[in-house]
Amino acid sequence: MIHPAESNRAQSKLRQILVSLLLTAILFLGSIPPSQANSLASLEPYLDRLREQITEFQLDNGMTFIVLERHEAPVVSFVTYANVGGVDEPLGKTGVAHFLEHLAFKGTPEIGSTDYAKEAVLLDQLDEIFDQIKVAEAAGDQAKAAQLKTEFDQVQTEATQYVRQNELGQVIEREGGVGLNAATSADSTTYFYSLPSNKLELWMSLESERFLNPVFREFHEEKNVILEERRMRLENDPVSQLFEALKSEAFEVHPYGQPLIGETADIAGLTRPDVQEFFDAYYGPDNLICAVVGDVNPAEVKTLAQTYFGRQGWSSQKRSRAKIKKEPVQRGEKSVELTRQTQPWYMEAYHIPGSGDPKAIPYSILGDILSSGRTSRLYKSLVESQQVALGAQGFTGYPGDKYPNLMVFYALVAPGSDIDEVQAALHEQLERLKKTPVTEAELNRVKTRLKASVLRSLTSNQGMGQVLAEYKGKTGQWQTLFRDLEAIGNLTPRDIQKAAQDAFRSENRTVGRLFSADQAAEANPIEAAQPSAPAISEPSPEPVPEPVRAL
Repeated sequence: MIHPAESNRAQSKLRQILVSLLLTAILFLGSIPPSQANSLASLEPYLDRLREQITEFQLDNGMTFIVLERHEAPVVSFVTYANVGGVDEPLGKTGVAHFLEHLAFKGTPEIGSTDYAKEAVLLDQLDEIFDQIKVAEAAGDQAKAAQLKTEFDQVQTEATQYVRQNELGQVIEREGGVGLNAATSADSTTYFYSLPSNKLELWMSLESERFLNPVFREFHEEKNVILEERRMRLENDPVSQLFEALKSEAFEVHPYGQPLIGETADIAGLTRPDVQEFFDAYYGPDNLICAVVGDVNPAEVKTLAQTYFGRQGWSSQKRSRAKIKKEPVQRGEKSVELTRQTQPWYMEAYHIPGSGDPKAIPYSILGDILSSGRTSRLYKSLVESQQVALGAQGFTGYPGDKYPNLMVFYALVAPGSDIDEVQAALHEQLERLKKTPVTEAELNRVKTRLKASVLRSLTSNQGMGQVLAEYKGKTGQWQTLFRDLEAIGNLTPRDIQKAAQDAFRSENRTVGRLFSADQAAEANPIEAAQPSAPAISEPSPEPVPEPVRAL
């Protein structure tokens, strides 16, 4: 199992994903001689042609569509990008964005029910009884609460009889669809799957209906699934706990400090009206971006989009969204400490700019220089040379990158070493980057490695759809990804040094230490028997993005 931090490291490097355009150009437009593969200038004609294959249009209600033609195979991938994530959740209702993602697969009045008229009555009854249970428990009337819970279980069993479980997925699979899934992050929520190209209208019908008339059925059953997910992936994972404690300490006011999966009490207390209210606020057409990539005709996509997504019921009224608080500049080092039954770990994080800021671009290269593979500086120094760590990694974009975020480094302390030694070894490498520019050769090797890693993999329709939609959602223009690609190619050693100097300052640092409870017990048996950690809010199990929803 890949640790959440490692998953985040791979997925959060959005700017490195930009290099996938190199491969995309090859797949779309013909092969490029290996001698030219590392030259950005040689790719400009191919990238120009790629841009010409992308069409964007907006419906009268504000919904945006991005269409990329690829006629190599008769398939189409669809990405619905909702510009809403964990940062938009109100206090006391953390986890609602992730909860809604789960419920978006439950169907509509027509899909997922044998008799929705009867089911709807029972769903309303469940909402009423749940509210009554909360009132009884708040009043300390346990007898009344128990009676209501028995009634609740009876109504829930009756409602279940009308449910056709996973009917949406079954319809899509029956029509040749694959990859039905979704992901929730701090910044956004995406829904995606692929279909044969002759099923374009089917997607238009199904997707428009599930976001126009969703039914949040099996609400309480899904709540139990999410609570169990939280227990398994957070409460049983000390390293994830440290990541979230670190994040919570680093952000004072910005909602990046909130747990993505939600606090246990918040999840348990969520109601169906809570989710409906969140949906109404953030799932309007003006807040949705649909990317369609594959064997399609843009004119046909536009006609069908107007028919299905532009129909009556899709309101064109812009909704006001809560203003995101701006995180103040950090003025001094912060730290958190946990003691758990695990090996000791060391982490530290630095505030860096968000994806819309050109100053953020050098950090993707900087992160690779420090921690990508066995030739990286951290691995060669901390693991091979000094042998103070069994592994050392880093990544940018935690817990998201739409807003100013964190660049995080973490290491598993080697037996016979301690956290202080790891900290000193890490700081030595960071100071080296601040004082001495990387060589042109080292910088070029990193750029080449990034390109080569992409060339070894295949860029899918879905991957391109996600990149296009995400750039549109985060920066306002999908064209920004081409400008960022050019900026990466133009980075100099001085740019990398300046980024290191700006970020790697003690007053900009948040430190996390995870001590081994076994070692603490050996050092001081009496003290180790006491509570081992300060009262820190339970962290989310995943750095962004939330793992895809398994159907």
